[in-house]
Amino acid sequence: MVLISGLPDEVVYDCLIRVKYDQFPTITSVSKNWKSEVELPEFHRLRKNGGYGQKLIVMLQARVAPNQGAAPGAFKCLQNPLYRFTVCEPDSGDWREFPPISVFPGGSLPMFCQFAAVGTDLVVLGGLDPVTWGSSNSVFVYNFMTATWRRGAYMPGGSRIFFGCASDSNRMVFIAGGHNDEKIALKSAIAYDVAKDEWIMLPDMEKERDECKTVFQHGKLHVIGGYCTEMQGRFERSAETFDTSTWQWNCVQEEFLQSNVCPRTCVIGSDGLVYMCRDGNQVIKQTFGKWQTVAELPTEVRNPASLAAWHGKLLVIGSAAFGEPHMAYIFSLENNTWSKIETPEKYSGHVQSSCYLEI
Repeated sequence: MVLISGLPDEVVYDCLIRVKYDQFPTITSVSKNWKSEVELPEFHRLRKNGGYGQKLIVMLQARVAPNQGAAPGAFKCLQNPLYRFTVCEPDSGDWREFPPISVFPGGSLPMFCQFAAVGTDLVVLGGLDPVTWGSSNSVFVYNFMTATWRRGAYMPGGSRIFFGCASDSNRMVFIAGGHNDEKIALKSAIAYDVAKDEWIMLPDMEKERDECKTVFQHGKLHVIGGYCTEMQGRFERSAETFDTSTWQWNCVQEEFLQSNVCPRTCVIGSDGLVYMCRDGNQVIKQTFGKWQTVAELPTEVRNPASLAAWHGKLLVIGSAAFGEPHMAYIFSLENNTWSKIETPEKYSGHVQSSCYLEI
């Protein structure tokens, strides 16, 4: 198979692995040969090993609208926020917006939907339907290579909202906890095989966990915090872990968190440690079962909305106070320094959640 007539394939590959992620839809539309080549796992390994992989932070973010009567270019938050997916490339500071999912009116995404990156796909699950406000069991998959959406198999097991969601970054998305339409907290967990478009049931957790946080590392799904039906918003400190090699849950860690707080900012850093924001002014990490302060948060993100981690860095997205514009700051774990990512006003809306991926 010849990629370009008259040129060695090695030369063509050396060019293709340097292409920016937003140009892949153009590349895949050139020919079937080009599409099949750039979708191969080996192509992406070459791209990352050559240092050309692009680091992306994907956000479920509220739209902002032009502020009529204010200075040109001024924006304001909508009273009834409409959410869409945006993406920030922290290395370049570029911001973009995803194409909308056509089935939703006005392109607005389900409120409180969850999402996770799997290879070059972004899997979007559940949430509240923007028209009926009922809980949805829909699944949509965005492919970065073609910039298109497709439907996935519906989530099984009845209604579920405010569940934890995490990916092994390769093939599977895991869902745990949340609550049903009767506000009953759930201890059930399921997994979605993106390639097969199939759902798999997991054994139940030991505890009900509404509004829990899930993270995945080294073949294990960690489900952190949350609360049972009777507690209704009073978070507990425990966590439990599902081992995919044994297909079993390990014993509950009763005092995993430092305090009874919402665990939504918990992430696992490239060093294998758990990081999170605390008290609106600190980033902390867990080392050998104990939590310690990493850094003070910049003033502009003292109301943190999300935390992402990659290659010795953390990215905090938040605002100075409730209702203020959301900003982004990167913290270097190597140099212990903060750097600000310039945020265009149209991308300063509230961030409900985020995830990291590299393409």
